[in-house]
Amino acid sequence: MNFLAHLHLASLADSSLLGNLLADFVRGNPDESFPGDVVAGIRMHRRVDVLTDGLPEVAIARQWFRPETRRVAPITLDVMWDHFVSRHWQTLNPAIPLPEFVAYARARIEPFLSDTPPRFINLNQYLWDERWLERYSDMAFIANVLNGMASRRPKLDALRASWQDLDTHYNELEELFWQFYPRMMELAERKNL
Repeated sequence: MNFLAHLHLASLADSSLLGNLLADFVRGNPDESFPGDVVAGIRMHRRVDVLTDGLPEVAIARQWFRPETRRVAPITLDVMWDHFVSRHWQTLNPAIPLPEFVAYARARIEPFLSDTPPRFINLNQYLWDERWLERYSDMAFIANVLNGMASRRPKLDALRASWQDLDTHYNELEELFWQFYPRMMELAERKNL
């Protein structure tokens, strides 16, 4: 899962949006660095990542990547799952339009940015103003996201080519998404994540 899916699941679980978005920017034990609710959100994010990585549907999806892109498949798939969450938001969460949800999440996160790592602050400068979460619904934007990640981290250059794997297997990936994401939502609503 990437940013939008983590925020969506956190909202369903009444978990800290800040903690769930921040988790990838925190190494080790967060207990001494953040308030309890944020720590709980970080831990939820980590559990979601472990659970998602172990899903049989995700294992199937990884097999669809070519040998030269298979190493970056987990990262590419995380972005792709956000594409489907954004694209199908109205079905997944009909009570609140996506732009409204994004504004809600931003309002819960921005006031606390000064107490977060610089890389996370930098992410937030782009995430909200450039409307990434809403633009994830556009596959051209997904290609830009993967290219941007590859540009910032040369070891991940294969992300550029991984877009082709997504495009080739788009319908199958969407089918897998609908097999596992509703289960994730149910777990979040029951506070079992």
